[in-house]
Amino acid sequence: MASVVEYKGLKASYHCGYCGSEEGKVSCGMWAHSMTVQDYQDLIDRGWRRSGKYVYKPVMNQTCCPQYTIRCRPLQFQPSKSHKKVLKKMLKFLAKGEISKGNCEDEPMEPSMDESVAGDFALINKLDIQCDHKTLSDDLKETFESGEKKKGKSPKKEEPKELIQSQHIEEKLGSGEPSHPVKVHMAPKPGKGADLSKPPCRKAKEIRKERKRLKLMQQNPAGELEGFQAQGEPPSLFPPKANKSNQPKSLEDLIFESLPENASHKLEVRLVPVSFEDPEFKSSFSQSFSLYVKYQMAIHQDPPDECGKTEFTRFLCSSPLEAENPPHGPDCGYGSFHQQYWLDGRIIAVGVIDILPYCVSSVYLYYDPDYSFLSLGVYSALREIGFTRQLHQKTSQLSYYYMGFYIHSCPKMKYKGQYRPSDLLCPETYVWVPIEQCLSLLENSKYCRFNQDPEAVDEGRSKEPDRLQVFHKKAILPYGVYKRQREAAAEEAAVLQYARLVGQACAERMLLLRN
Repeated sequence: MASVVEYKGLKASYHCGYCGSEEGKVSCGMWAHSMTVQDYQDLIDRGWRRSGKYVYKPVMNQTCCPQYTIRCRPLQFQPSKSHKKVLKKMLKFLAKGEISKGNCEDEPMEPSMDESVAGDFALINKLDIQCDHKTLSDDLKETFESGEKKKGKSPKKEEPKELIQSQHIEEKLGSGEPSHPVKVHMAPKPGKGADLSKPPCRKAKEIRKERKRLKLMQQNPAGELEGFQAQGEPPSLFPPKANKSNQPKSLEDLIFESLPENASHKLEVRLVPVSFEDPEFKSSFSQSFSLYVKYQMAIHQDPPDECGKTEFTRFLCSSPLEAENPPHGPDCGYGSFHQQYWLDGRIIAVGVIDILPYCVSSVYLYYDPDYSFLSLGVYSALREIGFTRQLHQKTSQLSYYYMGFYIHSCPKMKYKGQYRPSDLLCPETYVWVPIEQCLSLLENSKYCRFNQDPEAVDEGRSKEPDRLQVFHKKAILPYGVYKRQREAAAEEAAVLQYARLVGQACAERMLLLRN
């Protein structure tokens, strides 16, 4: 099994949904007829992202709003105060049917914004396409048709339509832009400029308790505070060993806290492979699609003709990823999935995710607007982080959660960096750098090389383009052989650009389709 891709080249000077520029956006893209999970893993580790079967990469040093691939490290992740509030809000709703109204006072959100938007990777993934839907579609159609004319061929009927719609959806599913300003607490200390090296801020109540404990310890060192070994540190940093309630709850404790037998509601999360051959996917398709339409029309004000069954299927059900189930992989296997949230027997949210060799990659989320009060964007992101930790238990190398793109130059996109610890991908050397080291650089320039070693280079770069694999007339051959047979000088620039962007390993494994 090999990946088969069709490189579509550079797309420049089109509308940007981040800053509103009419012709500031620049990216390269390719149509993936099929793709292995390892190839896609390697591609997203070089800044690529998929939307349906269209895979694209922003040209970072040219585009108006550079989009940096961001990943969270779930194994070290600690939910912030606002995250805990969202999880507790869900538990209260499930247990007693309680509905919280308004924003939690400690959630750092804009006053005009509904709290359900905060941290919603899926919602975020829609804005750009909302802005440039028609412009990009028309431009791509023109580009495609002009390319066909140069070849002296008439455009194909089916593929251009799919390609155009995929390309105009380009950042809709993978980039991560919210339709409202979004901020989220960073752990452990909320607020701007938090110093992760310092202990979290404490409430006055906690300080009073600490003073009381200290007084008791002075009065009775061998008594109830025997468990403290203060060694000059505040007693609050060394809670009694016997008292487990003082230990912070883990993400799993908060998600899976037991409910009473007479709980008001039942929530079940089902992982369903994205395949019409899967009976569960097929049986739930109609309900899932209806939810998508309701979400798009209510949250994004899409007209009905822009959220039809064809669009839904192409971009949220159609994936180039070939499902794989190796013996040492996760029990569910690798590939594309819908994580369905069933409340009392019906679907209220669907998270579209890719499970890859080293990560869970968030693609999109849509949910029932009637349940916005549950902050389903934040809740689903936390569930996906927890799910990654669960998969890691069997498959140790699967230990990251990819959140799409981080755009520092766009204020409403900065919140993604608050899911700590997290890393950004250096756009020149493709190494991961802790986000704390990147932020000061980004304050000075929207495009940055994060790797501070001036001698460092892209280790995965294309070094031998002639070894790139070409698929031509049902034959597979190295590009060096292909270009001698075809005298394909006109193709050289595009092929070399493709090789540089995908890297040597993918260039040798993937088959580049040439007509």
